[in-house]
Amino acid sequence: MTSTLERRTSTATPSSGAREPRRVGFSKRRSAWDLKLSPYLYISPFFILFAITGLFPIAYTAVISFMDWDLVRNSGEFIGFDQYAWVLSQPKFWIALRNTFSIFLLSSIPQLILAIFIAAMLDQNIRAKTFWRMSVLIPYVMAPVAVALIFSNMFGDQYGVVNTTLQSLGLPAIPWHSDAFASHIAIATMVNFRWTGYNTLILLAAMQAVPREYYEAATVDGAGKPRQFFSITLPSLKPTLIFVIITSTIGGLQIFDEPRMYDQYGTGGADNQWLTVTLWLYNVGWGEWNFGRAAALAWILFLIILAIGVVNLFITRSLVRDEGRRDTRSRREMRAQARAAKKDLERDAETSRRSAAGEEAGR
Repeated sequence: MTSTLERRTSTATPSSGAREPRRVGFSKRRSAWDLKLSPYLYISPFFILFAITGLFPIAYTAVISFMDWDLVRNSGEFIGFDQYAWVLSQPKFWIALRNTFSIFLLSSIPQLILAIFIAAMLDQNIRAKTFWRMSVLIPYVMAPVAVALIFSNMFGDQYGVVNTTLQSLGLPAIPWHSDAFASHIAIATMVNFRWTGYNTLILLAAMQAVPREYYEAATVDGAGKPRQFFSITLPSLKPTLIFVIITSTIGGLQIFDEPRMYDQYGTGGADNQWLTVTLWLYNVGWGEWNFGRAAALAWILFLIILAIGVVNLFITRSLVRDEGRRDTRSRREMRAQARAAKKDLERDAETSRRSAAGEEAGR
């Protein structure tokens, strides 16, 4: 009887005292470090290359924009914001900014509408789908200079294909090069020809990711194709449309190849009819050899694109459909709740361990 009581007492003693700390070996520590650091090591090559080829040129351009830079001596004199003041005081800058926004709007809006329509057609059950999907990408893989040369000849004032066709139909010829708005339409047509197929494939991929059960349920409920498109397809495309709009905005405000090759001089027209900001930047930097002013103009364009991108983000972020649960808690509240949940789990585990130890001692 006494031996049985002593055995029970000796068995229950470890549970009443403090638990012996568990030693963590070096291999387990190394595994923990690998789990925490390996994701950063995997993505570090991209950020290292981006810092060398992206961030450094941007920072170097910012330094040059505050100096009267001499390319021959590779040095300059610090003059502050004089380069920015000179750029903003030039009437040519505001003309170029107006032309840039005009070409951007004339190209991006029709391009987006046409890309959605073509993607919707390619999403249907048609014959030779792979052939048609590859065909829409052909203009994108063409060299921009080749596209600009072909279209600049098509929109020639005297012997262009477009004006010849209009005159054969009894319509007056359009001064594609002398009229500012007509030149903007011609350049926007080049941009639409080259980039519509690219955006079409992006939107097509988003359309194919929509579950087909939605369309089957809508068909059972009696909804036709137009109703399915506006009620199912377009709401599902909102995140992709935001991406397409932002990339089109960045590319449209940086347009250079098409206006550069629109005529044989590449200066934006005799009266700056189609002069864009990037084209004027090129003319100031490599035409006038004034890289300080060109750098200031580049940074002004960068800030304009950044501001428009932020505005687009704030306008369109409310339109994105939330695919997961809606959570209005702040990050601090979520972290505090996670810590409390973790403590509860540890407390429950300790209680279960003590209960198991007590049951083992009572056997």
